[in-house]
Order: sequence, then C-alpha cells, then structure tokens
Amino acid sequence: MSKQRHVVVVGAGAFGGWTALHVLRRRARVTLVDAWGPGNSRASSGGETRVIRATYGPRAIYTHLTARALELWKEHDRRWHRKLYHAIGVLWLVEGDDAYEKAALPLLKDAGLPFEELSGPETARRYPQINCERVRWAIFEKDGGYLTARSACAAVLEGFLAEGGAYRQLAAEPGARLPGGELRDVKLSDDTTIAADAFVFACGPWLGRLFPDVIGDRVRATRQEVFFFGTPPGDQRFTEQALPVWADHGAGFVYGIPGNEWRGFKVADDTRGPAFDPTTGERLPTPERLKAAREYLAFRFPGLKGAPLVEARVCQYENSPDEHFIIDRHPAAPNVWLVGGGSGHGFKHGPAVGELVAKLVLTGEVAPPEFRLSRFDAGVRPGG
Repeated sequence: MSKQRHVVVVGAGAFGGWTALHVLRRRARVTLVDAWGPGNSRASSGGETRVIRATYGPRAIYTHLTARALELWKEHDRRWHRKLYHAIGVLWLVEGDDAYEKAALPLLKDAGLPFEELSGPETARRYPQINCERVRWAIFEKDGGYLTARSACAAVLEGFLAEGGAYRQLAAEPGARLPGGELRDVKLSDDTTIAADAFVFACGPWLGRLFPDVIGDRVRATRQEVFFFGTPPGDQRFTEQALPVWADHGAGFVYGIPGNEWRGFKVADDTRGPAFDPTTGERLPTPERLKAAREYLAFRFPGLKGAPLVEARVCQYENSPDEHFIIDRHPAAPNVWLVGGGSGHGFKHGPAVGELVAKLVLTGEVAPPEFRLSRFDAGVRPGG
C-alpha cells in the first residue's frame, strides 16, 4: 500500500479552509495552520457577509466557478445543518456603459444560472424603495445572495476537524528545503516545525511577504471601508425579505446587502483603497468615506437618508494586478502551491477553489491558464 500523503495548508480563510477540507476528503492527512483563526478580524475572509454572484462580464471562468460553488454551498448547508448561504438574489443596476453586463448574459445562460433582465421602469416598480434615476436596465440573479463569512469560516474548520483534520493556531513560514528544491517543512511561531509531502500557502495578504521572490507585490493589500446603517423601526422595505443584494455599476461600483442577519443595511464601495498593512494597520473608518457612503445612501435609497451608522468595519482586499486568482506551483519548489489574489471577489468561490486546488495538489495536474504565474512573465515583476 502506498504511504498516506501529508499536506500542510497555511491559512484557514475561504481558500485555505476549503482546500484543507477537500484534500482531507481525498484521503490525505492534512494539517491546517492559521495565525489568528478562521474569519478573524485581520483576515480578508472575516467580516459579517460576502456577496455571492455570477455576473463577471466576459470572464467565463468565474461564472462557472460560481455555479459550482453554489452547488457546494447548498450541499454543505444541508450537511452541516447551517444557514451560510442566503438566496435573496442579486440585482445589478446598470446606468451607463453596459458592456460588462451584456457580456455576462450568455455566460449566465451557458452556466445554467437563472436570471431576469429588467428595464429601468420595471426595476423601479418592483423595488420602489430604490431611486432608479439613471438606471437604464438591470440583471436580477435569482440564485445570488450573500454568505455569512465569519460563520462560514468557522463552520469549515468545524467540519474539517469532525472529519479527522488537524489544526494548529500558530503563524507559519516556509522552512528548510530539500536538495531538489522541494520544501521539507514549515516553521511555526512556537519554534516547532511540521514536515509534510506537500504544502499549500493560502495566506491572503501575507502571501507576498512569505514569498517575495515569486509573489511580492503581485498580491497587493488595499484598505477597504464597510458601513452598516440602521433602518427605521418596523420598516420592512429595507429587509432581506423585501430587497435583494444590490450592485450599482455606474460611474463606480457600490454594492450592499440588506438585513445581514439584523446587523444593519450594508453599504460598501468596491473602489480599491490605499495600500494597507493587514498585520499592524489601524482599522478605524475615515470621516471622508463615511460621508460618501451617507451621500450615496441618501441618493439611491431616499428612505434611509439620515439613517444612523450602527457599525463600521475596515478590512482589506488583496488582489493580483489583473484581478485573476493566483493558483500555481512555486516555480522552484514543486511540492509547494501558492493560492491567493482572491478578494474582494474570492470568498464566494471558496468551496470550488478548494476542490480545484485539492485536485491539483494530489494529481499533479496544472492550473487553468488564467491562474498560473506564467501570465506575469512579460508583465509586472515581483516587488514592482
């Protein structure tokens, strides 16, 4: 009989947690390591909620990944008797240039994902609480919605442990190399090491710091601010029973989630913020971003003009320069896989990405070309 392979996964967020679970289900021995725990306040996978949507303009790979992820989210809600996926729909409000949305329509159809096209007047009639001024048309994704992010990360860890995985809450970094370049072990913050046959580093905004020669600034952390506003008492117009998740694709890209399991009416600007250190950065919202969020809310949802701020959060995105994921072997260490560049759109794909990475690690297959490091060969260099 062949020896059972041991795989170490560093990072218990959306990509790492699901990867560890899927590798375990392929009969490997798995140790999952995270510095502060799944869904912690520094993690890109932390926070109350994340959107799940399949509209990705012409980028078909993400529409199809979302379709698979939806299947897996539904399956695990049933398996774990948890409600992590909230199917309240996603409404795309289209104002000006609609090339992105138009390109998405045939891909949604091809992936078998149900959607509606609504005219501006139809959108206004269906959702009178939305000011549809300048809205030309809309896409309503019926299977879209939101995911409870922090809870989902914890649920994945619980499932992983229940199925026999091992977890260590310690910081980790690459350890010693073998003569052929393969990694022998990871060094933990308690000065111990863990040896393994293969390693997956899915450590979000810290990926470039751990691998400056290969990743460097190819994964950039940016500071993002999210606001939750209080709705009037007893007013049902702004609950998730009356409104879907909305994505306002006009001059910029602002999105939000009603309800959030009673956390408030979420408003966030997808525009990339300034560079941010996820380890030492202070997470206090700025008056300027709060003012902008209030002004947007007053325009698009007039019934919430003057609504009180009930909660705010500073998190980070960590994206690659072309905003594609990075899923590939380390070019000098063939038993090391680097997985990152996922936020702010990777959380929804976690189950499908984990399934893909587990297959790649254990079969030796190559990643889809969109995710390979070789795409950078003629472009951005590490650290530049």
